[in-house]
Amino acid sequence: MKTQPIIMCAGSGTRTRPESRECMPKEFIPLIGVRSTFQSVVALAGDRTIFGEPVVITHADCRSKVAEQLKEIGAEATIVVEPEPRGTAAAVGAAAAWAAAHDPQTIVAMLAGSHVFKDEAKFVELCARAGVVAAAGDIVTFGVTPDHPATAYGYIRPGEPLALDPQVRRIERFVEKPDEARARAFVEQGYLWNSGNFVFRAEVMLQELARFEPDIAAATSQAVALARKDLDFIVLDRDAFVRVPKISIDVAVMERTQRAAVIVADVGWSDVGQWSVIWQLSAQDADVAVRSDEQSAGVAGLDNVLAAPAGEAARAAEQSQSDKVKELVDRLMAEGRPETTQPPRVYRPWGYYVRVDQGARFQVKRIVVRPGGRFSLQKHERRAEHWIMVQGAAEVTLNGVTRLVREKESVYVPIGAEHRLANPGKTDLELIEVQTGDSLGEDDIVRIEDAYNRT
Repeated sequence: MKTQPIIMCAGSGTRTRPESRECMPKEFIPLIGVRSTFQSVVALAGDRTIFGEPVVITHADCRSKVAEQLKEIGAEATIVVEPEPRGTAAAVGAAAAWAAAHDPQTIVAMLAGSHVFKDEAKFVELCARAGVVAAAGDIVTFGVTPDHPATAYGYIRPGEPLALDPQVRRIERFVEKPDEARARAFVEQGYLWNSGNFVFRAEVMLQELARFEPDIAAATSQAVALARKDLDFIVLDRDAFVRVPKISIDVAVMERTQRAAVIVADVGWSDVGQWSVIWQLSAQDADVAVRSDEQSAGVAGLDNVLAAPAGEAARAAEQSQSDKVKELVDRLMAEGRPETTQPPRVYRPWGYYVRVDQGARFQVKRIVVRPGGRFSLQKHERRAEHWIMVQGAAEVTLNGVTRLVREKESVYVPIGAEHRLANPGKTDLELIEVQTGDSLGEDDIVRIEDAYNRT
């Protein structure tokens, strides 16, 4: 039986702000190389001698981005959508229930979409090896030999080798993120980092969840049983899924189970959790790292500094303090600063938009609509819009009348008018949208009809 890869996507990535935000988690950004880490993990799981077709678990805000990134690399996957993020215990529970619904004996490789494996071929071999042990009833995690006393990772104390495979060892102790003093002691005592990737038999994980967290086991199983098809996505039942407490799979199961085992995976693993790690994995200057997305950025007279402007936001930190970026972001989020959650480029099922400028009663966007993409039939009660076509031709419906609007032409959409825009062409449609009014957010969209089943 082939191993079923299930890829978790959509953490918040607060330590890699401003590029990573709640609406654009770090796994979808090409922080290292030309592919995103999510795309790299999908490609890693492409060895069909070992893996079956992947399943991706993400949340509703990211489902269109997942689909777009799969299309970019020519990959196919089943996309399972969480109605809202509930932590890794919920994701693993749903994954186990999903796999068990097809075959309880299914071997699942639960992989994080934000991780990097420099030696991908070796990691794939280790997945196959872990699959043999998992088939016998153990939950196998991948341990990494520490090179410093990190406080952002969990730690594993390996015990006796297993009779089935001496390279896999029983876990004697599983410890969530320690302080620096304990982390230093763990490194000296031969503990391993927990990579957060697991291989297990579907029914075994469900049994352990039912033993330690019966509410999670019941709610995730029901969410899968009542899941519905929505276009090309499988959406878990909301009423059931939101009952899952927000905890990690480490706390829910791995710290408590007697069926945990670890295999050393020194394969150049990183969870790309902070800017200093990105610097280490990237082409770099010896003293300063500067990264920018769509704007020019320069520094002068700085030493040992990481700087990352993205759109309207920028963060800079001395390299040894790069893990403090999360604290800075938490403070800005508490102040309600929109740039902490909204990325410069916002993806939608039909394409994406970039916010160009915004004031108290106006907003300007550059909008790109993919071929075949279309807005919902909608109206606004508190704002008017003006569309100027830059490239391509749009099929515009305004109060029941449909016409073609070409490059350099424009359309005015008054307050209260029912309207829709679609791209009937074979290339991207680009336009500038100018909004004016006293409400410029998603709350002033009244959808009458939508091809993507949004509310």
